[in-house]
Amino acid sequence: MVTAAEFETERPRLTAIAFRLLGSIHDAEDAVQATWLKASTGDPGELRNPAAWLTTVVTRICLDQLRARQRRREEPLLADLIPAEALAADEHYLRQERVGRALMVVLHQLTPPQRVAYVLHDLFDIPFHAVAETLGTSPDSAKKHASRARARITRTTPAQHATAPPTDHAVIDAFLAAAAGGDIDRMLSLMTADCVRTADPALLPPGTPSIVSGAAAVAEETTRFADRIRASTPMLVDDRWAQVIAPGGHLLAIIDIVTSGGRVARIDINRASAGTECAMPSTPITAAWASRYMSP
Repeated sequence: MVTAAEFETERPRLTAIAFRLLGSIHDAEDAVQATWLKASTGDPGELRNPAAWLTTVVTRICLDQLRARQRRREEPLLADLIPAEALAADEHYLRQERVGRALMVVLHQLTPPQRVAYVLHDLFDIPFHAVAETLGTSPDSAKKHASRARARITRTTPAQHATAPPTDHAVIDAFLAAAAGGDIDRMLSLMTADCVRTADPALLPPGTPSIVSGAAAVAEETTRFADRIRASTPMLVDDRWAQVIAPGGHLLAIIDIVTSGGRVARIDINRASAGTECAMPSTPITAAWASRYMSP
């Protein structure tokens, strides 16, 4: 039997697992509550390890949801299709618990067994024999699911980007930091005078031009979208470096930044598609990029 005190002790960890599996804090909390109902109304018998039993229950509840989504052929929802309240809740949890934004983006790309195997084993150190029991498969099969997940999550940095001048990446890092903080003077110092910003109209408020030219105009407008910059993370997108905007860990848009002479010359912002392939680089180009894709 699991006592209320034992369950409350485990609640934060169960919620953390469920959030990474389902990608929604509301869904995660529902799964944890369903776990408590099962623990409080059922008879699990004598439990030597209540924490392990609760982990198995919450994971199977999440797995059922993931498989149901797959049967309905549901693609992960882009951020602008998620209700604002739910998106804000996911962003709050992600920041509060310091969940990697890039990690949440790539977890959405995995199959249900891959997601379970990777989250349980690689993120929460649960042994493969226990993962296999949860999935209803063999330990060897569970290891294969985790291996395939790792292959989809992490990619080798493309050679053409790995050999690009380090100053270009440093400039992009500095520009994005200034944009996130609304520092117009710093942005101007990092842009060419004729810098151009293009954006998908679907991402912009009504009346906002899709093309903005000139450093001053681009910098001024960028300050209006500092919240989106703060909800971004560097990733590999279709095997190129890009900045991914992903509030709450949900994909929204891709920013491509072109430099010239050590300054930002062009910024292209496009709405992501459900089929956009994102990955975390195996070898980050700079320490700044490394710290950013590993954090919210």
